Amino acid sequence: MRPFPPKGSHPDSPLFALGYAQPLTRRPAVRLPDGTELLEPVVAEETPVALIYNGRAHAVMMTTPADLEDFAVGFSMSEGIITAPHELQRVDVVRQARGIEVQCTIMPGAAERLASRQRTLVGRTGCGLCGVEALEEAVRDLPRLPAGLRLDAAALGRAERALQSAQPLNEDAHTLHAAAYAHADGTLAIVREDVGRHNALDKVIGALVRDPAVRGAAGGSAVRPGFLVLTSRASYELVQKAAVAQVGLVAAVSRPTGLAIRLAEAMGIALVGLLRDGTGLLYTDPHGVLGASALVADATEAH
Repeated sequence: MRPFPPKGSHPDSPLFALGYAQPLTRRPAVRLPDGTELLEPVVAEETPVALIYNGRAHAVMMTTPADLEDFAVGFSMSEGIITAPHELQRVDVVRQARGIEVQCTIMPGAAERLASRQRTLVGRTGCGLCGVEALEEAVRDLPRLPAGLRLDAAALGRAERALQSAQPLNEDAHTLHAAAYAHADGTLAIVREDVGRHNALDKVIGALVRDPAVRGAAGGSAVRPGFLVLTSRASYELVQKAAVAQVGLVAAVSRPTGLAIRLAEAMGIALVGLLRDGTGLLYTDPHGVLGASALVADATEAH
């Protein structure tokens, strides 16, 4: 008896050559209600990306297939798989018919820590809790960031306006999230896009770690001299990732969650929501990054 071909191997399968997909593709669509056919509008792809550590699968994320080396580094750092960049010794991106494997080689100490809490799982698009089994691991105790960052609030508006025109994939697809690291004056240093908001931020963190020109922090516990801008809500996982990356301010175009606000306060992070058209809401400013720590503290106590 001839064996069945592997799932997705037939050209008519929706999974055919998924690992070789480009970030954007075109698909035919019909405009409603008049039935006018459009000329193949652009859509964003999402591809299963398996994160493999020392030959063992850890998670499968649905990800935009771009900047995957940055994603591997940022995911490994922000999820606590490695505690320092040198613990990730090698990253290989291997494309296959059914998806993409990102094969990571980590140092023995990091591998032992990972094995102690590891389970294999599949993450939905941008899942923020990967390889987590215990509630204690979902919300981690991270060191409080020190004071040192100072910003003019106008820099936030400059970064938000610049980010609107710095998303080439989303300009065509209107589907993706973006995350950016900006210098203190609001100029953008790094922008990454992804169908998952967590993935976009992980890619930015990976680029920060990999590129010494924009690394910024002096090492140790020093806070970076710039800030993050997100085109999504500020959920608690994104605040945790910012703390790991030593970024002292997070600004999002949507509102934060209650847990995100509490964690930002505890971790020494200024948190801004509804950053649009040069305005926003400052929810936390424990170190007076924007010079409004007393005002925010009074409002919090009154609430």
